Parts: sequence; structure tokens; C-alpha cells
Amino acid sequence: MQELTFVGPGQIEWREVPAPALEGDVEALVRPIAVATCDLDAVIVRGLTPFPAPFALGHEFVAEVLDIGDTVSTVRPGDRVVVPFEISCGTCAFCTRGLTANCVTVPRNSMYGFGTWSRNWGGALADVVRVPFADHMLVKLPAGVLPAAAASAADNIADGWRAVVPQLRQRPGAPVLILAGGRAASIPLYAAAIALALGAERVDFYDTDEQRLAIARTIKANANLLETLPDRLGSYPITVESSGDPKGLACALRSTEPGGHCTITSMYGLSLVPVPMTEMYMKGITVSTGRVQSRTLVPEVLNLIETRRIAPELITTETVGWHEAAEAIMHYTTKLIILRES
Repeated sequence: MQELTFVGPGQIEWREVPAPALEGDVEALVRPIAVATCDLDAVIVRGLTPFPAPFALGHEFVAEVLDIGDTVSTVRPGDRVVVPFEISCGTCAFCTRGLTANCVTVPRNSMYGFGTWSRNWGGALADVVRVPFADHMLVKLPAGVLPAAAASAADNIADGWRAVVPQLRQRPGAPVLILAGGRAASIPLYAAAIALALGAERVDFYDTDEQRLAIARTIKANANLLETLPDRLGSYPITVESSGDPKGLACALRSTEPGGHCTITSMYGLSLVPVPMTEMYMKGITVSTGRVQSRTLVPEVLNLIETRRIAPELITTETVGWHEAAEAIMHYTTKLIILRES
């Protein structure tokens, strides 16, 4: 079979590799039919991450079930499913608490699309993907939801969800500050759309990119061009830091009101990042960071899409066919959807 492989900075190619096979009764084989780029992919393909090449790309996807193990009961061949990018069993102590990104049944960092760093589970831009714990992992695509709309449901849309929904449930109708920026940043746009769908009074969205600001206006956010990062942007009960810049982190933290909540969706490399700890302490704010709990949040995200409270297609900037993926993934802007032609 073929899989799209990151070979090195600026080098992407299709490679022939052996197709995976079922390795147990609880597994499934799936055929990806819609793959979305993650915000992190824009950094990966430029060689700006610590993940050693070569490795198969892609970890946000909808797939068709090809084959199942003897004990799998929740899906059948032909079903269309969302596949969480983090491998989880569904039964360990962390999984039962909803912390599926931290499953202890599998080795740490077990994920699709990151090579040896993520235990070589392969990538979504492939003809066949092996899925363990299929009854737990695979979530059926609701009738009427297009694969392209749900391709990012298990990662970037879910990341936007966790940045605003728990906070708005505690503070219904609260205004939200979202600080965006960086390369191909779709997560803050999904967060803005979800916050507005959940009844936020307003969403003040700051970005350095005019295309993303235009998308933010389309989804009814209050979009603002950010030419330089100030010390603060006001005082908000809910803030989201998605700029990927340590100065943006400090700004978001300073812009969080007393008793407020700041969620960090960015990563800042391997270096230490300074924060305004004294102000945070005096205001008593809550700060959340970490990987999204992919499998736990997929049903929540699919419900928003199925009921049309959010429209992920408004955030999609490019859609291409399967065999155009190698070129397109090097040059996409905010959110690329890759569709299998047949």
C-alpha cells in the first residue's frame, strides 16, 4: 500500500509499505477517506519539530471500516467512523476518567502521524490503518454529516471545544478572548465558532493573519489585527492562548480577570517559558494546558456538527484530492482537507 511520508524538511513523498493486518480480535482495519491537516503539520513538514524522519503523516481523519476482529461489535465493514488520533483502551484508570490521551495500557505518546516518537502507529494518509480497541476507539459518523466536515473532529475541533466549553458551562454567556497567530492556526477559529454556538456574549479574536481574520468575521467573531503583542488586551473571564508565542502567553495570562480561566492550546518548544506568576497569583486564575482528550470529546464535537451549531467547512481553506496531498500539505494556509477520490 502507499502512505504519505515526511522524509525531511520540505520533502514529502508517497512510499510503498506493507499493509497492516489485524493483530487481535479487538482490532479493526480502516481506509481513510477524509484527512485534515493539524495545525502542527505546518510545522512538521518544515522540519521544525523534534520528531525524527522518516514517518507517515496524518492524524485527523474519517475512515471506512474494512475489516474487524472476531469480538468487535460496535462497527461493521462499510461503516464510516471518526478515528481518534491518540491510541486508548477505554478501560484503564485514566481512560475511565476521560483522560484518553494518557491511557496506560499502551506506551506513552501512542498516536497516529508522529513516527517513532508516537510508537510507529503509522499515519492517516495511507491506504489502510490498523485500529486497536476498535469498540472503544471508533465513533460512527452520524448520518448526514459529510466526512470532510468531521475530518478534524478528533483533534483540532476538539481542541477548540475544550478551550471554551467547560469554561462557558461555569460562566454562561461570558465574553471570550482568543489570541491566535502562528502557522495554519485553525484551533482558535474552531474555539471561536464553538464559543459563539454555546452562547458567549462575544468573542474578541486577535490574529496576525488577514485570511484567518476574514474567517473569524464570517463566523461572527469580533476580529482584530494584531501587529504587535501588547502586555494585555483587557480583562476577560475566559481566555484562550493559541499564538504559540511566549509573549502571547504572557498577554493572555495578564488579560485573564480575577478568578478567570486561561486555556493554552500552544506548544513552545523545549525551552522554559516565563509567565507573569505574581499577577497570576494575586488574581487567582486557573490555567489549563495539555493534549486534547481526543476520544472523550469526539461525541461532543460530532453533536455540534450534526445539529449545525458549528459549520467546520467555514474554516476549511483548501480541499484537494488524495493524489494532490504531497504538494498541498507543503503549502496550505489554515485548514486543508484531503479527500479520497474513490
